[in-house]
Amino acid sequence: MKVILIDDEPVMHLIMRKMLVKYAELQVTGTFVNTDAAAAFLSENPDVELAFVDISMPGDSGLTFAARLDEAGCKTQIVFVTSHKDYALEAYELSVLDYLVKPVTQERLERTINRALESRKIVQPLQQADTAIRGMSRVSVATLGDFFVRNESGRVKWISSKSAELFAYLLLNRGRRISRSRLVADIFAGMASVNAEKYLNTTVYQLRKSLEPIGLREAIRSENDGYALELDDAVIDYVEFERQTENLGSIDAGNVEEALIVERLYTGDLFGSKAYVWAIHETDRLSERYASFVKNAAETLLTLSNTAAASKLLLKLHARNPLEESVVELLMKKHGLDGDKKGLTAQYTDYVRLLKRELGIRPSQELLMLYDSLISGLSEVGK
Repeated sequence: MKVILIDDEPVMHLIMRKMLVKYAELQVTGTFVNTDAAAAFLSENPDVELAFVDISMPGDSGLTFAARLDEAGCKTQIVFVTSHKDYALEAYELSVLDYLVKPVTQERLERTINRALESRKIVQPLQQADTAIRGMSRVSVATLGDFFVRNESGRVKWISSKSAELFAYLLLNRGRRISRSRLVADIFAGMASVNAEKYLNTTVYQLRKSLEPIGLREAIRSENDGYALELDDAVIDYVEFERQTENLGSIDAGNVEEALIVERLYTGDLFGSKAYVWAIHETDRLSERYASFVKNAAETLLTLSNTAAASKLLLKLHARNPLEESVVELLMKKHGLDGDKKGLTAQYTDYVRLLKRELGIRPSQELLMLYDSLISGLSEVGK
């Protein structure tokens, strides 16, 4: 089943792609930031069976777009994806397939996909990922928790692990010339100089061959005894994550729901299991940014007494680093708000044991005082 995504925020394209890739029956054939481009695509590709459409967009809204398709007799089924629950009644008057409220969960999306598959009158055989499409399409680069590059022509198949590493290196330095000597020192460290130079030549060739099937061979430029990567208009997940967190600024009651959507973009550390040595600084920087962002969101949720959502975020951070005291502090406050004296005590005592076992130290005096304060408060409530 061919699918398109229509949302004015590219970050939602990445989030939905990562969720939809789990379904082998689906093939995302287009992503659009406005309805005019999507309508033009559908007119040329009438075999697209499903469209995920944001309702609230600049210009033509998702509702108007769906109404236009209805009038034109378009067979593409519509699923609205939006933050606005109030649109639900009006949306269903258009006979759309489903209505999803952001942030979309994998479980809720699966129900929609099953509904779409069941409603098909004729099941078309899946097309291969490298099916030719008209024109050039936007490049998506996933680096958080995984590492792959794709556009509508398909996904890059790396000829060698070093060709993938070279792309990753140039990606972090995109638009800048990187000298051959620096590449040799960082990517081929420990190898004899002569062999490293030859290996770099081979790797550059392999990288260009890897990118060729999706039309990106020329993205690798040779320049003054060095190389540069040019990716105009590409959607890169870690760049989008940083951009979205910057746009949100301080998290409060008015934007915390949007913050929860942005948080889901961070699906793991930079380059996942690859963990390139030369990327450690950038990996740590992004990880710290994510942790700070999540703690900010969790604090806001706690002030709103939304302890369930706060707990989900904090447990993610706790799993990443169980020694982080600031996260334990927020989890303790969460137990206090829930009136969970048993959970509060378990959280604190488990942390004390962990510190003693792993580091041979005790928690800070501030954490001890917080624990005593929370326990006292819960004891007073219980009287």
